[in-house]
Amino acid sequence: MAITANEVRHAAARAREAAALAQDDLNAADGKMGDGDTGVMLRRLFEAIAAAIPDQETDIGSVFQACAKACASGTGSSLGTLVTVAMMTLAKATKGRGEVGWIELGPLLASVRDQMMARGGAMLGDKTVVDMVDAVAVALVDVRTRKEAAEAARKAVRETLDAFRNRPNRLGRARMFGERTIGLDDPGMLAFSLLLVAVAA
Repeated sequence: MAITANEVRHAAARAREAAALAQDDLNAADGKMGDGDTGVMLRRLFEAIAAAIPDQETDIGSVFQACAKACASGTGSSLGTLVTVAMMTLAKATKGRGEVGWIELGPLLASVRDQMMARGGAMLGDKTVVDMVDAVAVALVDVRTRKEAAEAARKAVRETLDAFRNRPNRLGRARMFGERTIGLDDPGMLAFSLLLVAVAA
């Protein structure tokens, strides 16, 4: 079974629900090294994304294009901008497609990672959401089914959070806290992990 526009539609709905549930936890995590508004921003962003997807659209690229437009008008935050970049990258890569094979998911996320790095200036190892996207992209290489993808992705986000927790943040507002970010989860990485677990359910 392949990924369809309907799959993306349902994934967006699950992400919206997960963002709402995680709002307070993400705000608290962000408050330790930022403005404390990541949870609110993501809830609003994914409410807009889920609402923007046309009910009858079957072109996956058009679905992601609608998501990108909703993102662009729904946030001015750095993390929100990276979500927009991700949606635009996926829209371009899947334009005119009615389905995408699970084996294509890893390379698609690798493209998202590269575009996020180009736009946001992050490098691998900086302890940002880019590290999480990279880990999942690598984990999804050669997966061929929904079950394989879900299991590999969930394992990747758990291991990546654990691996980076005791490192300092090296980019964005969080870098100003230096060594005090050691022992803390990066809010963007945490947000990605929570949304991915919900989408992969």
